Amino acid sequence: MFQALLIERPAPDAPQTCALRTLDEAALPAGEVTVRISHSTLNYKDALAITGRAPIARIWPLVPGIDFAGTVEASADPAWQVGDAVVLNGWGVGENHWGGLAQKARVPGRFLVPLQAPFTARQAMGIGTAGYTAMLCVLALERHGLKPGAGPVLVTGAAGGVGSIAVAVLARLGFEVAALTGRPEQGDFLRSLGAARIVDRADYARPGKPLARETWAGAVDVAGGAVLANVCAAMRYDGVVAACGLAAGMDWPATVAPFILRGVTLAGVESVMVPYERRLQAWQRLARDLDPALLESLLSDIGLAQAIETAPRILAGEVRGRVVVDVGQVG
Repeated sequence: MFQALLIERPAPDAPQTCALRTLDEAALPAGEVTVRISHSTLNYKDALAITGRAPIARIWPLVPGIDFAGTVEASADPAWQVGDAVVLNGWGVGENHWGGLAQKARVPGRFLVPLQAPFTARQAMGIGTAGYTAMLCVLALERHGLKPGAGPVLVTGAAGGVGSIAVAVLARLGFEVAALTGRPEQGDFLRSLGAARIVDRADYARPGKPLARETWAGAVDVAGGAVLANVCAAMRYDGVVAACGLAAGMDWPATVAPFILRGVTLAGVESVMVPYERRLQAWQRLARDLDPALLESLLSDIGLAQAIETAPRILAGEVRGRVVVDVGQVG
């Protein structure tokens, strides 16, 4: 038996519920590897799933949670042995396959990557899909030729999960980082991560011109919408934008002007179905380029049941940094 958050819908037209349940291991879905989870995390997508504010849950019942870290308890996959420390991000877990907000999970072996030293399981979940996505964005900037010294790099949604890790990593790599946020009270926090300056989100949230003053050599955008359009318009010649989110909207009220007049590159970053080799590369780079001591300043810890009450706060933008869920703490 194990504890888990369980999303249920008693009938197709009934509202969903989410509660802490005691489950039998026999209820776990099919998969080659059973993992004893020690920590998970609470992402924006998890908050949507728990509250039911977006159709994240595709099956019922469902254990939410798109991330987990733990230890292999049983394995029919030769790549994984009992006792291996592992991490999972994405692959539809917490959407159409039972996820990580539980004390146990069973998944296909190809979903897993090894926990990278020097991170603990708790720290890996402090990074989670948000930090792993941030590193995929950094890798995309590098792949398109961006190097420190090329000019300032803007990070939108900088006080959130993706943004805060992106600021910390880019600053440590030597980039001049500008942090865009709608929460000016987070300025000192963002400077502690390495941000050289703070940019008011209001300057980018309203409709803008097809081209603005050339300002940024690169950008990591989690917002989409008018914010992304204005970021692209303000890119320098040959600049590159890594776009990974839609917090400000799925629409994109932009023109082709930045791309055909300044040679700007817009690189889409997807994290759910990334092949194993790129996942491993992202985690290896996080182990190299993210200071574990700095990571601690981003983390807050909750127990499994507290995830239900914390989810609406994440959606309201009231949570800074990363939320780690200790699944062994159920109170």
